Amino acid sequence: MALAEKAAAVPDLAAYYGSHGLRPIFMGERAGELREALRDAIATAPQHGIPAGRYAMAALAADAHDAATEVGQARILVRYMRDMTGGMVRPASVDPLIKREVGRPPIDRLIRDFTQAPDPRQFLLDLQPRHPAYLALQRALTVPKTLAVPADLPRVPEGLWRTGMRGDGIVPLRARLGSIGFDATASDPLAYDAALAEAVARYQAAVGLPSDGVAGPKTIRHLNGDVPDDAGSRAIVVALERMRWMGSEDLDARHVWVNIPEYTARIMENGTEVFRTRVVVGHPDHDRQTPEFSDEIEYVVANPRWNVPRSITVKEYLPKLQANRHAVSHLDVVDGKGNVIARDRIDFGRYTAANFPYRMRQKPSDDNALGLVKFIFPNPWNIYLHDTPTKHLFGNAMRAHSHGCIRIGDPFDLAYALLSRQTDDPKAMFHRALDRGNEAWLKLTPFVPVHLVYFTAFPDADGTIRRFEDVYGRDAALYDAIQKAGLDS
Repeated sequence: MALAEKAAAVPDLAAYYGSHGLRPIFMGERAGELREALRDAIATAPQHGIPAGRYAMAALAADAHDAATEVGQARILVRYMRDMTGGMVRPASVDPLIKREVGRPPIDRLIRDFTQAPDPRQFLLDLQPRHPAYLALQRALTVPKTLAVPADLPRVPEGLWRTGMRGDGIVPLRARLGSIGFDATASDPLAYDAALAEAVARYQAAVGLPSDGVAGPKTIRHLNGDVPDDAGSRAIVVALERMRWMGSEDLDARHVWVNIPEYTARIMENGTEVFRTRVVVGHPDHDRQTPEFSDEIEYVVANPRWNVPRSITVKEYLPKLQANRHAVSHLDVVDGKGNVIARDRIDFGRYTAANFPYRMRQKPSDDNALGLVKFIFPNPWNIYLHDTPTKHLFGNAMRAHSHGCIRIGDPFDLAYALLSRQTDDPKAMFHRALDRGNEAWLKLTPFVPVHLVYFTAFPDADGTIRRFEDVYGRDAALYDAIQKAGLDS
């Protein structure tokens, strides 16, 4: 009964002890072996970016002789299992726009399997994510590739350098890049030529800057050592936690992967990229940021109507209509039943954002805000992928401009790729629907998982870690939460 009372405060332990006749873990025949396995496993915590103080190692030093010690050691086991199979930090506690749902295996079953495992040490070590991206991030954390430039080299002068320019400042720029492996062969050391631009672009990608090949103020600050040395390792620590959040997702299955800070969407199949396109994501203003979550794309919609989100209607369009009822004439005003209401029948001045009873909608057209196709995965936040008439934004290095949805640089090609599993001619299938001119919903068979993720450090296919700017500031908040979790032993 003492064991039951002590374990009652930890649901996972209560479930295990309750279904196993209150049989102890660390006071049984294999107690020493199991305790040693747990000590060995938690000694690897720093390799996962988990602060060493997260687990009370001292509590595992002595044999368990009573219920209090047994449960104290079992709590450490539960914490390790939960951390490895779903992360330390609850996603929504970092930012309410992190909507990710963490799915863990039942911990009481893991405890049972641990106590019965022929090799309990290996059982615990195998709980970590085994995805190649996680392993590459681990390697980068434990065997860092330094990008620190030797301090005795001349500093690059402040300014902005691009292809075609010349000047003495290019000499220290070349020297600093070359000292860390980003060499650029030059016939003229004072010229900013194509080879130097390519070397700058590779360096920018490595440190998380837009890889445009232009040596501007941010690039020069990095090269001059004016950025904290641990910025890269912090990004990797955060990325490892995010991968643990996704531990229950089948990332070997065919899926769409949208990495928000990278401004890129991919289709992945069996770990291989088969399609890639640029995207525009939500603006850094908090009420316009793209949330993080996973879902399934169910429909490709040709010639979509745009049902204007209420937040945009009342914040942006209602004031314009109050000033001029004929403003934003490309949009229809519709009632709750979807009927179009003539504007001269509405006194816009009598309404506020709180009581405006109408919706706004745009007919299918070439200049529709959603373009000619959208990709639907029904969710409470009304987020989807879509085409756009504002194509020029895809040429920008920083592509955070939308109200939260993801604009696709190559939307037709994405439609063909998604439809390719259900027809031998996906292009023809899509264009038959498009050519009719009316909104047409093409159901995907099967649905395709989609992951809206936020990784500022992530490996390429060859394991090289690429860095991206923390456009929403979410990494900083998550890193702080990880460090606080490490103090809770």
